[in-house]
Amino acid sequence: MPPVLINPSILSADFANLERDLGAIASADYAHVDVMDQHFVPNLTIGLPVVRRLAQVSPVPLDVHLMVEDADRWGPSYAEAGAASVTFHAEATQAPVRLARELRAGGVRAAVALRPATPVEPFLDLLEEVDMVLVMTVEPGFGGQSFIEGTLAKVRRARAAIDASGASTWVQVDGGVSRGTIGRIARAGANVFVAGSAVYGADDVAGEIAALRSLAERPTVEA
Repeated sequence: MPPVLINPSILSADFANLERDLGAIASADYAHVDVMDQHFVPNLTIGLPVVRRLAQVSPVPLDVHLMVEDADRWGPSYAEAGAASVTFHAEATQAPVRLARELRAGGVRAAVALRPATPVEPFLDLLEEVDMVLVMTVEPGFGGQSFIEGTLAKVRRARAAIDASGASTWVQVDGGVSRGTIGRIARAGANVFVAGSAVYGADDVAGEIAALRSLAERPTVEA
């Protein structure tokens, strides 16, 4: 299995103190940055200038999740802005393989994201073209939503296909990740976990990251 990675979502951070709140997650693996355009999803967050500045001050690499229309146009710009990983939505790209190759050529990890109702099967033959598959376990656009249990079957299918192909593709889950859900998400085959409110809502942010990592590394143990 690939390594367990904890990627706190700064969507749950204090936007007036993003540098401070990035420092609070220095023990994490990546900072998950949600870019929303108020078109692909009904929320509006941050754009290129802010991501560029965050990349300069973050103690961990940026895992940028584009929830925007026309990902083919915008994806490479976020790679140039300093992202370490750029995730584009399958529903928002016309040429996913071309985009993934362009991102990789720019020196960043390329990932494809799937809404809860988007099947994974059309992308299973393209696993070698991406570094990560993101299975959304809530509807994209807002933090703090409840985990959708039915998405675990998609995580299992993605992991089974990756293992069968011999690819090194990671499986990321975003939405409703907490101490109460991370064990069964890990058992389904995910290895990258995006947690927003669970981390930033904790009294001890570093302690919560450590607790989530421990539960994911020992997924037979429930919180």
